[in-house]
Amino acid sequence: MRQMAAPTGRPPRPGPTVGGRNRTASDFRSRPSVRSRSYAAIDLGTNNCRLLIARAEGGELMVIDAFSRIVRLGEGLHGSGRISEAAIDRTVAALAVCADKLRRRHVTLSRAVATEACRRANNADELARRVRKETGIVLDIISAAEEARLAVLGCHNLMEPGDGPALIFDIGGGSTELMRVDVSDRDVAIHDWISIPWGVVSLTEHAPLSEDSLAARQASYAHMRAVTRDAFAEFAGRAERFAGQSLRLLGTSGTVTTLASVFLDLPRYDRRAVDGLSVPADAMRGISRRLAEASLVDRADIACIGRERADLVVAGCAILESIIDLWPAARVGVADRGIREGILRTLAMQGRDIPVTRREFRR
Repeated sequence: MRQMAAPTGRPPRPGPTVGGRNRTASDFRSRPSVRSRSYAAIDLGTNNCRLLIARAEGGELMVIDAFSRIVRLGEGLHGSGRISEAAIDRTVAALAVCADKLRRRHVTLSRAVATEACRRANNADELARRVRKETGIVLDIISAAEEARLAVLGCHNLMEPGDGPALIFDIGGGSTELMRVDVSDRDVAIHDWISIPWGVVSLTEHAPLSEDSLAARQASYAHMRAVTRDAFAEFAGRAERFAGQSLRLLGTSGTVTTLASVFLDLPRYDRRAVDGLSVPADAMRGISRRLAEASLVDRADIACIGRERADLVVAGCAILESIIDLWPAARVGVADRGIREGILRTLAMQGRDIPVTRREFRR
């Protein structure tokens, strides 16, 4: 994992190359596809719909296509208990794009999972039926335990090296998962975990951020912090026994990748610069509080936040600070990978295209 103490302004590291030039998807389309199977993973979260397609090559998985769209599936769910018709329309439209990509990429095996919003909505079955009818995609509404397992499987290889106790967290739209893990060169084991019903969407709707004044924003943020601190209390009690040890912390979510982008002062989001980054925890706290005190307009003006995330990012900051409180590691690892990569690895291992112990992707 790369470590950084302050923004350097240097360009991101280059990706894999072919013949001395940057490797692109067209390089892989031109290769013979005999004996090369492709796999697809769809993660339908409370806020985003995300697709990843990878091809098995030489015992590894090569990502050949991806798609992401903000659908706000959980918008209004906290109050109504239902997914709105507008949110269903947005989601079906996004999944139709995914289905088209699956066909064009001749995907061998795929899995589409839905998480907290569908676990909570009383009309999730209605959404699933419409998705299947209009796109052919079968949604698998997974448990919080399965969500945690897939997230860990997808990102654990970015955990900071060392022997200290390790925690992986996933701040989603409708829930947040914490997983205490043991990571080895070959595998990962989850020893303790918790899922709370607060993500960037659900917490924002439960404890809206007042934009009236700086004092109002500070008070709203303090309330968000209190809500998440209480939700994590049981796990925090179990984490106390690791106090004083060299703790390791890795996050997989839009919150940590967004804050890492702000830390680097990127003009636009760049996965290659962010994935695998290690940011001082104090820097993450400082950015969180600065965003919480900024107005909605000022947050939207930050290049890597924009209007689509400006209203939700503060809730993510509150959750992140509560995690750092209970697991005070010196650094926060950043992973732009998680559930989708976990699904792909599971599918490819079932298809015997990658060894059970192989955990790497190429992009």
